Amino acid sequence: MPTTLVATAKAAISAQYANVLEFGGVEQTLKYSTAAAFSDGAGANQAQKLFTDQRTLAASANETLDLSGVLQDVFGATLTFTKIKAILVKAAEGNTNNVVVGGAASNGWVGPFGATTDTVAVKPGGTVMFVAPDANGYAVTAGTADQLKVANSGAGTGVTYDIVIVGV
Repeated sequence: MPTTLVATAKAAISAQYANVLEFGGVEQTLKYSTAAAFSDGAGANQAQKLFTDQRTLAASANETLDLSGVLQDVFGATLTFTKIKAILVKAAEGNTNNVVVGGAASNGWVGPFGATTDTVAVKPGGTVMFVAPDANGYAVTAGTADQLKVANSGAGTGVTYDIVIVGV
């Protein structure tokens, strides 16, 4: 029986911003959220594949995740992504160094980055998420644009991170 996927990627910020004055005060309450829902399929607002993992890199180490034909899902099936619809990277709170995402030396996946050499630093306890629910998503091209580099930004200590990839 084939696998099916239903997923939601959401981000939210709730805040209470106040200024207490001598004779009263001013306050702003913010409740902002956005979400993208995915049904099973390959078009707009659809996805078919899910990769999740918690990984650890030694001090100053890096790894390259091959998005086309190497990663495996929870059922042991090899995933060959052609489009990434959502990607989330969460750095563990106990990290001392940043988790740096992007910038593969060869066959780099551009995805949400402006160029293959661009990176984003995820601070300890921080999270980065990119969502592309349209039909095109973030393209993955086997053999030429499918390598996602993840690195530990420094020496001395390892880093742990969670990664979730939703795609076609």
